[in-house]
Amino acid sequence: MVENTNETMNEIEVQSFEIGDYVSGVVTKVEEKQVVVEIPNSKLDGIIPISELTALHIEKAEDAVNIGDELTLVVTKVEDEALILSKRRVDAEKAWEHLADKFAKSEYIEATVNDVVKGGLVIDVGVRGFVPASLVDDHFVEDLSTYKGKLMEFKIVELDQEKNRLILSHRDVVKEEKEKNKRELLSNIKEGDVREGTVERITDFGAFINIGGVDGLVHISQLSFNHVNHPSEVVNVGDKVTVKVLSVDPERDRISLSIKDTLPGPWEGISEKLKVGSVIEGTVKRLVSFGAFVEVLPGVEGLVHISQISQKHINTPHEVLKEGETVKVKVLDLNEAENRLSLSMKELEEPEVKEKVELPQEERGFQLGDVIGDQLKKLKL
Repeated sequence: MVENTNETMNEIEVQSFEIGDYVSGVVTKVEEKQVVVEIPNSKLDGIIPISELTALHIEKAEDAVNIGDELTLVVTKVEDEALILSKRRVDAEKAWEHLADKFAKSEYIEATVNDVVKGGLVIDVGVRGFVPASLVDDHFVEDLSTYKGKLMEFKIVELDQEKNRLILSHRDVVKEEKEKNKRELLSNIKEGDVREGTVERITDFGAFINIGGVDGLVHISQLSFNHVNHPSEVVNVGDKVTVKVLSVDPERDRISLSIKDTLPGPWEGISEKLKVGSVIEGTVKRLVSFGAFVEVLPGVEGLVHISQISQKHINTPHEVLKEGETVKVKVLDLNEAENRLSLSMKELEEPEVKEKVELPQEERGFQLGDVIGDQLKKLKL
């Protein structure tokens, strides 16, 4: 029996390994802090310390490998009873070569966020990559833990194999993608287009709407047909809105938008709201030489002609009215098709009553003869 065993061993070429040799092995045992590997044609088993399994910090060896895994390893130490091996160093050599190629071509790499540490994210791409918090996204991120386990694209911003330093950025990926979308949108969008968007920012002069990666401005005057003191009266950040493109300036990256132009016009259905002869209140908006324009509904102004302002004769509307004043008017004529409304203030005034001159009782019923007689008496004198 012993002779057969010896013959079998003689038939197998037993190899001797040195530090730096590459070997292939199969995981036969996974302990807490190390892994046992069977090396073909070797009289020694291989041992991979937990620190040599991966570039990341792990608590247990089973977090990196499983029994039956076939691994490519490098010999780091030869002992009497085992070969000390490293998987981490083999992975790193392959990774640095791959990463250098990506870095030279400015290409993105895809990887899963393995851990969140103070100041950023940790990525395993064969070597340990670090994403500073400032490079995680194109906006401030308060809670980085939401990125753990997430598959993301990164751009290499710094690579130094000698110092084992790899700095990655997801922010650059986001910014470049937005710029690409912006170029495409600006080349395709045109005046008159109607788009869906999201309110990104609100300022005193208007609201910025994101329409597919590009922000366009809705000026405060284009938010509503009603008077708006501040855009926050109409929209909030995050609101979904429909906008119409007013103008596009690709050279200056500017898009002017309107929410107002997507809404029903103030004159639409006006004949159902106002009737000829009806009396309503309005606000004097403008005074001109021939009359006053009075707003009776949001965005609906009618003309009170100078001849319809007062029953008294006036030379200019300024004699009777002032801008901003609230007045009552009567609808004289309404033309919805032409957006024309004729109003009157005069017809709501009380008719002017002329005073009668009363003569004293003794002076009533005098005769013509009495007057002539008096005149003759004066001549005789």
